Amino acid sequence: MSVSSFEVLSREFLHVAEDAAIESARTMGQGERRYSDHVAVEAMRKAMDHLPMRGTVVIGEGERDEAPMLFIGEKVGLGRPEDLEVDIAVDPLEGTNLCATGSAGAIAVLAASNSGGLLNAPDCYMDKIVVGPAARDVIDIDAPPADNLKAIAKSLNRDVNDLVVIVLDRERHQPLIADIRKAGARIRLISDGDLSAGITAAVRGTNVHCVMGIGGAPEGVLVAAALRCLNGGMRARLVPTKAGSEERMRKMGITDVKRVYTEKDLAPGPDILFVATGVTDGALMRGVRFFGGGLRTSSVIMSLREHHIRFIDTVRVEEGSDVVVEF
Repeated sequence: MSVSSFEVLSREFLHVAEDAAIESARTMGQGERRYSDHVAVEAMRKAMDHLPMRGTVVIGEGERDEAPMLFIGEKVGLGRPEDLEVDIAVDPLEGTNLCATGSAGAIAVLAASNSGGLLNAPDCYMDKIVVGPAARDVIDIDAPPADNLKAIAKSLNRDVNDLVVIVLDRERHQPLIADIRKAGARIRLISDGDLSAGITAAVRGTNVHCVMGIGGAPEGVLVAAALRCLNGGMRARLVPTKAGSEERMRKMGITDVKRVYTEKDLAPGPDILFVATGVTDGALMRGVRFFGGGLRTSSVIMSLREHHIRFIDTVRVEEGSDVVVEF
């Protein structure tokens, strides 16, 4: 896959993420999380229909029986023989509850890689630790939280009580929360959005140093794709909780359920693109802003091969409108 062709496709992926973010942002605060997700999926699928690629969804809205569009295994793009073969991971609206309530942190996300470049993960849970570049080689998912926090603090030349750890606010995390507090670190509990949380942990200046706990496996693969571009680190293990989960894993080629994955195991491709557009305001991107005759989006595009992280602010102006655009 040539770098130039992949980079050209990255600009198309930006439009895909923007379209999903815009449509879901129109539903912000209406309390209809399923509808917000539905319009994001429709917009993302429609935009991908016209891309010059032979795409396969490896991380999507679920399996075919559960998702009418962007299901795992679905083919997307024009699909011509001369088009690039690409694996696609999507979360058209990460933080459906956040969008429905108008809370911060909802984003539209797309990652792409060479065929086989993203783990075809089942729709189950994943236990994970996510950190920035300085701590990527010192974390151990089997170690007690206190040991990991000491190692992370040492790598950053900080004290443990200087660290901020993001944890999903779930009943299953009460023992983890107690251990983190006992170790002396500070905690930021979030209701949703562990994907965007994982990205902030790998970016200096966000005042987030680690993400710990159990979240979705699909989100874990998307985080891994971003971490490859940001030089961040991750340790993760799949957590089968539903009946038949282990059998489904085996069908997807996962034979060792207890395997510990790194970010490179989850997103091993030599070419990785990660694109996200803010739906509501967040730590890295602002949400979609509407004004008379147009709108404004805030996005990030990451390229592993090109070593580029681009923050993009886009203003769309309606044709024929006499609009004043403010800086």
